[in-house]
Amino acid sequence: MLDYELQIAVIGAGHGGKAMAAEMAVRGYTVRLYNRSYEHIEDIAARGGIEVTLEDGEQEFGAIRYVTSDIAFALTGAKLVMVVVPASAHRDIALACAPHLHDGQIVVLNPGRTGGALEFRNVLRENNCTADVIIAETETFLFASRSNGPAQAQIFRRKNTVPLAALPSCRTHEVLDVLQEVYPQFIAAPNVLYTSLNNMGAVFHPALTLLNAGWIESTGGQFQFYIDGVTPSTAQLLERLDRERVTVATALGIRAQSARDWLARAYSAYGDNLHQAIHANPGYRGITAPRTLRHRYIFEDVPYSLVPISELGKRFGVDVWGMESMIQIACVIDGVDYRHRGRTLERMGLVGLSLREITRLVETGSPDPEPLPSNDRYGGR
Repeated sequence: MLDYELQIAVIGAGHGGKAMAAEMAVRGYTVRLYNRSYEHIEDIAARGGIEVTLEDGEQEFGAIRYVTSDIAFALTGAKLVMVVVPASAHRDIALACAPHLHDGQIVVLNPGRTGGALEFRNVLRENNCTADVIIAETETFLFASRSNGPAQAQIFRRKNTVPLAALPSCRTHEVLDVLQEVYPQFIAAPNVLYTSLNNMGAVFHPALTLLNAGWIESTGGQFQFYIDGVTPSTAQLLERLDRERVTVATALGIRAQSARDWLARAYSAYGDNLHQAIHANPGYRGITAPRTLRHRYIFEDVPYSLVPISELGKRFGVDVWGMESMIQIACVIDGVDYRHRGRTLERMGLVGLSLREITRLVETGSPDPEPLPSNDRYGGR
């Protein structure tokens, strides 16, 4: 029996946030939708909700009870806090939430990209947040979706399963006890290293955007990103980036999925190579390319996916020249030092830690051999 009294805060009203908020509202949940800029959500507030086109083409209206740009109000009474913003905003959201979180809340980054939960946790600690909250991250976003109007959203496809881990992983079951009622597609991952290093956006998004830069600029993105943009040659580079990611994961003791295995699990899309598997995924059809290179596939996925994976690779002796080349090209095109701006080992709280210490950190909340006292809100059992 579903608990329709469960209040859920959705933080972010972009492509993913609007789709998730509307879909949950259609199913009867009480949703509190937050966006930093009220102008972006005033049409939703005026209409009282979001019109959403579901995977089967049916159009529904999701009534959103609370629409606000006040983070304190958004968090009030919400057991589950679904953060659906670009990874570049995770730090700002953590800063905004820190004074207003309260005991018993669950904060889920959808997704964490790479190191999201680690950085979010550090920000809360640095800002003296003592609430007993659980921070978790998903491996990827549950939907392939787009915002197609000020109060409209479309869901193209829902993934079959999405791994999730809490930080520390000994509390993952507490998150799933609540979350699986809402979305049974979420399953337990070993820890946040697993979710962070199975970040498929790192493989697909930056490289496809950069390799199709000329086409994006000349057409305004009027082509199918994953269908027209993935040719045999571009797929070969994706295969290289994927091998580097899997190798970094192996160096950290994580058995990561290949991109092909992930497509099979998430979308039931199969192929003898990555080019075939991507083209076999019906969920990618109809998704157009970014309209401009000033897009989160660059400003989010380079500094918050490629940079942390590359940093971990170099820290543990893995050759990541493919990722380094993509980072460098993005820096040149945008005129931004994404290595400096990105999610570094320091921001993730991993500087100077050995592999054993990192493993203890993600499993128990502390890199120390002995667990922290039980009154430590983030490290205690």
